[in-house]
Amino acid sequence: MSPEYDFDLITIGAGSGGVRASRMAASHGARVAIVEEDRAGGTCVLRGCVPKKLLVYGSSFAVSMEDSLGFGWAKNSAKHDWTALMTSKRQELDRLAGIYIKLLNDAGVEMLSGRGSITSPHSVRVEGKEYTAERILIAVGSWPQMLPIEGLKEHSITSNEALDLAECPQEIVIYGAGFIAVEFAGIFNSFGAKVHLVYRGDLPLRGFDDDIREQFVEAVAARGVILHPQKEIKSVTGDAKQKTIILSDGTTIIADQVMVATGRKPLTEGLGLEECGIELGRGGAIKVDADNRTNVESIFALGDVTNRITLTPVAIAEGQIFADKFYGGANDQQMDYANVPTAVFCQPPLAQVGLTEAEARQNGVNLQVFTSAFKPMKNTLTGGEEQVFMKLLVDADTDKVIGVHMLGDDAAEIMQGIGIAIKAGARKADFDRTIGIHPTTAEEFTTMK
Repeated sequence: MSPEYDFDLITIGAGSGGVRASRMAASHGARVAIVEEDRAGGTCVLRGCVPKKLLVYGSSFAVSMEDSLGFGWAKNSAKHDWTALMTSKRQELDRLAGIYIKLLNDAGVEMLSGRGSITSPHSVRVEGKEYTAERILIAVGSWPQMLPIEGLKEHSITSNEALDLAECPQEIVIYGAGFIAVEFAGIFNSFGAKVHLVYRGDLPLRGFDDDIREQFVEAVAARGVILHPQKEIKSVTGDAKQKTIILSDGTTIIADQVMVATGRKPLTEGLGLEECGIELGRGGAIKVDADNRTNVESIFALGDVTNRITLTPVAIAEGQIFADKFYGGANDQQMDYANVPTAVFCQPPLAQVGLTEAEARQNGVNLQVFTSAFKPMKNTLTGGEEQVFMKLLVDADTDKVIGVHMLGDDAAEIMQGIGIAIKAGARKADFDRTIGIHPTTAEEFTTMK
């Protein structure tokens, strides 16, 4: 403990990573304060994973109702109540934000409300008042970025606003090709909107396996999303009710909503980082070492603000390790970023763990590739043609499975279990020896030849 300071640790940002680090440090006996200018919960709880997944669940009932006809259910006049969904979603977010506050209070963490800025290696200003600490942890996350395109800022929304619209759009243009863009394309499409997905590359979801990307494009187009590959938005004009969107090839689209999902940037502006000499990387990300320490000895950063693997469970793990290492005596702990499973809750969903085929070949792996594409059992009665696609990548020299990829229902749930196997170093022979659960989609991973 450091009696010369007000606190042992001041954390700026009460998102998932900051909260975990703060309450775990406090549980180890540290005097901790956390600074937050909004509600506790951060991107995941308030503007990301949780509300978005609730909308995914809500929209997916439309497909389930259509599929039910093949199983003998009579067509009914079910009508969706958008306002009721938004109300339920807000209530759930309020509940979760309250849980975060309770966790911090129960751990003895002091809440400091307001915008925090770093004024020295050991001091933070909050609403005009200075607080000192032996260590400062920055966990402020990221924010949607807006491209400098004529009319875009004035006439578009980001994922923040898309999660809290007063009504579902009838026609929407989504600009972007990452996981946020394709997830919202699936949400609005399933709720009945006419959806245009505009992106600059030839395929969306850069960084995922190319076979999965190609299969996804085919599936999402079949579901009715209108794709505009290799195009950009050049201008947007209009008013609150109607927008005119001009694309780079001259295409004109009239829609009632435009959503920008062209990436996020670390929320570092106004934190006093430059004044303290903290080094920033590309896009304003804070540079840190393996212990999440910046180039200033007493200042640390974790989560999306470092722009490494921008996933909530990664930020939580970083926060846990930080607290255990500096306040719990676990000096040998270090974050392992290898083989982190990830999923995209698009429709259909996809998930992966390990290397893509392109990455494996770049690394010079003697590669064996196993793939399987098939119509799931459910579609035999629904009449649907959409297929599940699975892919295993194996190092032929060691028989070790180094990459697993899937597109199809329950991909995320299946990949979580597969992720454990890959983290444990499973070989293809281990997959082959495992008895599948029949009849399931997941059993295909145990029978791929």
